[in-house]
Amino acid sequence: MATLHTLAAVESARQDIRKSRFLAIAGPVDSEAAAKAFIAAHSDASANHNCWAWRVGPAYRFSDDGEPGGTAGKPILQAIDGQSLDRVAVVVTRWFGGVLLGSGGLIRAYGGTAAACLRAAAKIPLIETAEVTITCGFADLALVEARLAGLPAARITAQNYTATGGAFTVSIHRPELEATLAMVADLTSGRATISMPR
Repeated sequence: MATLHTLAAVESARQDIRKSRFLAIAGPVDSEAAAKAFIAAHSDASANHNCWAWRVGPAYRFSDDGEPGGTAGKPILQAIDGQSLDRVAVVVTRWFGGVLLGSGGLIRAYGGTAAACLRAAAKIPLIETAEVTITCGFADLALVEARLAGLPAARITAQNYTATGGAFTVSIHRPELEATLAMVADLTSGRATISMPR
């Protein structure tokens, strides 16, 4: 299965098609609530239509916002899926120019503007991660922190210090989880405590 990607940042693309202006704005989202907030933030009340689609894992929604059914939201969603993207929302805004495009023209306009925007966007791979807490004494702290900081598959997201040492909250790519935890155990000769929430 192809690795899914999300967007690194918000991207936009414009097209003028038979006097109508189309503006696509795409960005990363991590939940339905975030997708709704993105759509609300990037819709233009002065435009004729703000059509949109989003996908977060198996969940997805799309809207034609007054365009004929199936001519806007679905082609935008197909642009997201066609580029193996996930956790992405896209709004395509249309300012009507007075020339009717027909169903096929609308599908090409909305899907094409969304696809062009997504193609131009910087992407990052989505890799499932596990959150772990590693607790160790001061004698091992600096070495464990340095080793974790040097691993591309691990990212320290929080640090707390205690009277005897410290605890790191670490996000680790699942495929590297076992090897990373074994490395920590080896570095500390088994003195580190590792806990995984949930």
